[in-house]
Amino acid sequence: QVQLVESGGGLVQPGGSLRLSCAASGPGFTFSSGYMSWVRQAPGKGLEWVSTISDLGRRTFYANSVKGRFTISRDNANDMLYLQMNSLKPEDTALYYCATPKTFSGTYGSSRKEDYDHWGRGTQVTVSS
Repeated sequence: QVQLVESGGGLVQPGGSLRLSCAASGPGFTFSSGYMSWVRQAPGKGLEWVSTISDLGRRTFYANSVKGRFTISRDNANDMLYLQMNSLKPEDTALYYCATPKTFSGTYGSSRKEDYDHWGRGTQVTVSS
């Protein structure tokens, strides 16, 4: 069974930075063979796709709301996914999940739960003064 474990969340002031991590594991799961995504859910709202990275990390994609502030990356040697978040805003407050997309359009990711095969439990990010 594939396991995705997020970490790195916390409370940060507006304008601050955080780096989220996601550790992937599981029998038969080849981390380097698939795209990976970050998806978030703000309190009382639905899922929102944040970012996706290609299998070898050569292509990255971002939601307009985070473009220029967030950077997705991966370490295939250690089965790790990252999200560097800078210039954080209160509206970035959410539970952040890493997930494995079933497919990817090549432009924007899906915000639908059923479009992902595996999910972590999430890490909470709170941006507040």
